[in-house]
Amino acid sequence: MRADLDFDSHGTRCSAWHFPAADDALAGPGGRPCVVMGHGFGATKDAGLEPFAERFAAAGLDVVIFDYRGYGTSDGDLRQNVHHLRHREDYHAAVAAARALDGVDPDRIIVWGSSYSGGHVIAVAAQDTRIAGVVSQGAAMDGLAAVLLILRYAGPLQLLRLTAHALRDIVGSWLGRKPHLIPVVGPPGSLAAITPEGAEVGYTHIMGPTFRNEMCARGILPIMVNRPVTFASKVAVPTMLVLATQDNVAPPSAVRAVAKKLAGRVQVETFDVGHFDIYVGETFEKSVAAQTAFLTGL
Repeated sequence: MRADLDFDSHGTRCSAWHFPAADDALAGPGGRPCVVMGHGFGATKDAGLEPFAERFAAAGLDVVIFDYRGYGTSDGDLRQNVHHLRHREDYHAAVAAARALDGVDPDRIIVWGSSYSGGHVIAVAAQDTRIAGVVSQGAAMDGLAAVLLILRYAGPLQLLRLTAHALRDIVGSWLGRKPHLIPVVGPPGSLAAITPEGAEVGYTHIMGPTFRNEMCARGILPIMVNRPVTFASKVAVPTMLVLATQDNVAPPSAVRAVAKKLAGRVQVETFDVGHFDIYVGETFEKSVAAQTAFLTGL
C-alpha cells in the first residue's frame, strides 16, 4: 500500500513514502494520526525504517518517511550535506505535507527519529506546538558529548584530521570548487565521521540502495553545536525515548539528560544493546511493539 509522495522544502522537492493506515480504528473527528519519520546521519529513507512504518500502519496510523534535501531520491544541488538545521527544516516541511493528506488529523502528527534524527525530533516538537507526540530512538541528543566521545575512542588526531578536511571543504566552496567528500562511516582508525568499533558493520546491515557512504566534509563542524538537549524543556507532549545502553555512537547519557528535562509525559524503553541493534532481531521486535503501543495510546 506504500505510495510515493513529494513535497516542497524551501524550494526543493523532497521525496517521501506514504503508508496509509490499514483501517480507521484510530480515527477521531479530525481524522487519523500520522507518524512522520526521517533518518539519521547521512542515511536515507530506505535504510531500515520501512519495517517500523509497516507495523505502525497496520495498527491504524498513517506514516510518512522522507529523504532530506540532497539525499536519496530527493532533489538538491548540494548532495550529501549533513546539517541539522537543514534537516529540521525538512522535518517541518514533511509535517506540513502530512497534515495535508486526506484522512489525516493535522493535530495528531507524531514525529519519529532515530540516531541523528532522534535529536531532530526533539527540536522540531519544541518549535511546533501542534505536534502530538515524539518517538526518539538511539538518539544523538548532544553534539558536544558526541565530539567528546570521538575524542575518547579515536583520539585528538582524528578530530584534527576531520576538522582539517572540513575547513578544506569550506574554503573550496568559497572558491567555487566541488564539495570535498569524506566517508560517513569507516573502520576504527580510518578517515570517516563515524569510526567506533562495529559502526561500519552496523551501517552495512541497515543501509538501503540509495545510501552513499560519503558526506560533505563541512558537515563535521556543525555537529558540536547540534544540541537537542537544550530544547527538551520546551517539549510538553508525550515522548517515548528508546535507549541503547551500549551505544558507542550516540552517548546514552545525553538521552537520560533529555528524559529529565522534558516537560511532558516521558516513557523510556531501555535495551542493553548497541546503537544498531535496535533496528533488527529481538530488540527490534520488542521496541517496535512498545512504540506501537505508545503511538496507539496517544
